Amino acid sequence: MYTYIIRPILFCFDPEKVHHATFSIIRFICKIPFVRGIIKSLYVVEDKKLERHLFGLTFKNPVGLAAGFDKDAKLFNELDAFGFGFIEIGTLTPKPQAGNPKKRLFRLKEDQAIINRMGFNNGGVFDAVERLKKNKGVLIGGNIGKNKTTANEEAYKDYIICFNALFEYVDYFVVNVSSPNTPNLRALQDKEPLTRLLLDLKDENAKRKTAKPILLKIAPDLSDEQLQDIIDIVTNTKIDGVIATNTTISRKNLYSENQNEIGGLSGRPLNKRSTDVIKFLAEKSNKAFPIIGVGGIHSAEDALEKLAAGADLVQLYTGFIYEGPKLIKTINKAILKKESGSI
Repeated sequence: MYTYIIRPILFCFDPEKVHHATFSIIRFICKIPFVRGIIKSLYVVEDKKLERHLFGLTFKNPVGLAAGFDKDAKLFNELDAFGFGFIEIGTLTPKPQAGNPKKRLFRLKEDQAIINRMGFNNGGVFDAVERLKKNKGVLIGGNIGKNKTTANEEAYKDYIICFNALFEYVDYFVVNVSSPNTPNLRALQDKEPLTRLLLDLKDENAKRKTAKPILLKIAPDLSDEQLQDIIDIVTNTKIDGVIATNTTISRKNLYSENQNEIGGLSGRPLNKRSTDVIKFLAEKSNKAFPIIGVGGIHSAEDALEKLAAGADLVQLYTGFIYEGPKLIKTINKAILKKESGSI
């Protein structure tokens, strides 16, 4: 029903307006008695065999929602009913910021992709914390970044502010230095500044009675040499894992008329590159750290490929928008089928 009826209607309207309208609709219907239970019965797959144990956390299944969808932690309790094993909120910054001028979100229908240049639009970390206090048991990742006006030399201060503000309310952290939509942000992926930033966060983490996992989200556009640097950095700083990958600035093999819009590309065209990055990290590091695979997952086969390449968990975003919530259930069922030896 989603792909044949709901999606064609939604795709008739501006994508950013649809995003906000969909949030309001989901929030409203989940307040109706029994509706949340009906949604869960349609999409949730419960099986102990789906559980994954990574960096001291138990994920009820390996299919999560990637950062960027619920930036401000406004809908995580409701989205949990669609069967996600975990939900990543953010990217959050210390101060609220409007992001880049609109229009800044574009569908590439022929490519089953999206280009965004949102620019870390969010209400600020402290605003999100107030909603996270109402968490009803959802495993939450906190994706953190820096404000646009903060110089790279001072960026560590923004990350530490977000880290401390979210510490009591998220289960793991993601350091986002790979968005293409904040000027000069990707320069923080260079070996020296990135090592320094991660060590600063590790030092802050060590002040706590119980430390929380810290992961690094990387771009798909890194060279093999840069990916080897990432492996060295993760090994040397002893952070807990990597999320591969963020959106790409590449525009190879696209067919949609708005393919040249500035911003990060996500969706099907990113699938192979993100899988290649996962495979490189897993093989060259001898699987020394956990990897969360994200990028172009539109089917169960896509997810299984990423898991086979070395990912321990996967995340959806654009695939969730194009394929609908059935995709989560389909992937989890495929994982169970594979583990039972039926595939």
